[in-house]
Amino acid sequence: MMAAKLDYHWHLRKVMADRGLFSTTDLIPLLDKRGISLSSSQVYRLVVERPERLSLKILMALLDILNCTMDELIEPTAAAGAETATRTKKAVGAEAGVGDLRPKRARISGIERP
Repeated sequence: MMAAKLDYHWHLRKVMADRGLFSTTDLIPLLDKRGISLSSSQVYRLVVERPERLSLKILMALLDILNCTMDELIEPTAAAGAETATRTKKAVGAEAGVGDLRPKRARISGIERP
């Protein structure tokens, strides 16, 4: 069974617009108030491009500034070309039953006991 490829849509620009923030530079002082100093070009890239890596501090600051949930900001999607069959999510390693995960008693051979 092949693992589904995950992707996401980044909705920061839309959420900002919904809150009346139309300029990327509007975020700079709001982030600064929360102890995060980013340059105007860093903030621009954060808003306009889809971030591949994002610190949790910045994410939490954005959620606080915009008074939104993570679901509003990040929308998980299946990657292009990924299977579209709906499946229930399983924890990593849940494919094997518990019986398969039990340890086996070690057998030591070649040693005589007194």
